[in-house]
Amino acid sequence: MSSRFAAGSIPKLLLSLALPAIAAQIVNALYNVVDRMLIGRMPGGGTFALTGLGIAFPLIMTISAFAALIGLGGAPLASMKLGEGKPKEAEKLLGSCCLMLLLVSGVLTAVLLCFQRPLLIAFGASGTTLPYASDYMGIYLLGTVSVLMSLGLNSFISIQGFAKTAMATVCAGAVLNAILAPLFIFPMHMGVRGAALATVISQTASAIWVLSFLTSRHSHLRLRLRNLRVNPRMACRILALGLSPFIMQSTESLIQIVFNISLARYGGDLYVGAISILTSLMQLFSLPLSSFAQGAQPVIGYNYGSGDYARVKAAIRFCTAVCGVLGIQMWAVAVFLPRFPAMIFTDQAELIALTERLMPVFFLGTCIYGIQLALQQMFLALGQAKVSIFIAVLRKIILLIPLVFVLPEFISPKADAVIMAEPIADVCAAVTCCMLFVVTVKRLLRNADPASTADP
Repeated sequence: MSSRFAAGSIPKLLLSLALPAIAAQIVNALYNVVDRMLIGRMPGGGTFALTGLGIAFPLIMTISAFAALIGLGGAPLASMKLGEGKPKEAEKLLGSCCLMLLLVSGVLTAVLLCFQRPLLIAFGASGTTLPYASDYMGIYLLGTVSVLMSLGLNSFISIQGFAKTAMATVCAGAVLNAILAPLFIFPMHMGVRGAALATVISQTASAIWVLSFLTSRHSHLRLRLRNLRVNPRMACRILALGLSPFIMQSTESLIQIVFNISLARYGGDLYVGAISILTSLMQLFSLPLSSFAQGAQPVIGYNYGSGDYARVKAAIRFCTAVCGVLGIQMWAVAVFLPRFPAMIFTDQAELIALTERLMPVFFLGTCIYGIQLALQQMFLALGQAKVSIFIAVLRKIILLIPLVFVLPEFISPKADAVIMAEPIADVCAAVTCCMLFVVTVKRLLRNADPASTADP
């Protein structure tokens, strides 16, 4: 593993790691996408069921965010320890993360089962959509531990260079979900409950796969019982570095809530259904970008830990260029071909027409969004948690949420003004991120390697 990360062509190495990561993340997103596609076509209320699932989506994203908090906080630190030649320290990080994921999943399950109904109402559920949202979450929450273990620990497979194994972990669950969901929803007439049950079974299968690999002889980092303990100092480092991806994902939940409430007020259930489709597409469009950057993290973290700063710079340049190109391609699809993505989720003509009209505006800022996502992941790979946290907070908390509430006061129609908040926040955050990267990372690498004067 060390010789692979420390030598050879950077583009080939990053592609070999990132492409399986991209495939894995896209397949993982199919859990929700498949559910929405099938639920949107349920006879006798598919549109309301789809809207209900969109209202439940913030809770689903919140659960995934805790997996990122611990898994994406511990994995980069373990990668650096491997680069420093300290595999035992990396295994301690793995054990700590595993126990932390178990503890957090227990707390989340208990709290959300108790308060899911009032939370869904607060998130914008109406009398028509609440039953669908509640039915889905009542079953989905029972699989919280499986979601956290499969998503959180899979990062520790990737940092060892087993990108294809990490991809297979996700693919196995997603394929199982694609088989079970239509069976439970239609022939067995379980509706949204069937979709949730299929997801729980599939995530459990993925979690078993991850644990089996990390406890096997094939893994360079072994999950050992003696390491299942939480060292306070180590836990603080994990949480500090994981806070940025946690904010990125948990604020997606908050943004969904804000969109749902505002659009329910200004546009009604049809607009809430449209934003459910748009945010699903944004998730799909963002995955190749963030996944490619995450695939580059082990290479950057390892070489930064070993002191090979020339390879760090080369990896950063290549990763940023690829993500920039991908962002432009996805922007072009959303702006120039909006009808086809909308038709994937629903066959209702009115909802398709509204989504098609709103999509070019909603995705306008993604032409430079890819660069922001790449640089934000690079900050994490270099252990620069504070800057990455600031960028995550800037885009969603400082910019997007206030814009959602302010723009309708000045622009009509008000529901369309809510949609306009997304591209404005994207562009402002991307420009700020680029400026901070040039200043912060350039200084970081020069301090670490005084002989270097090249730009990052």
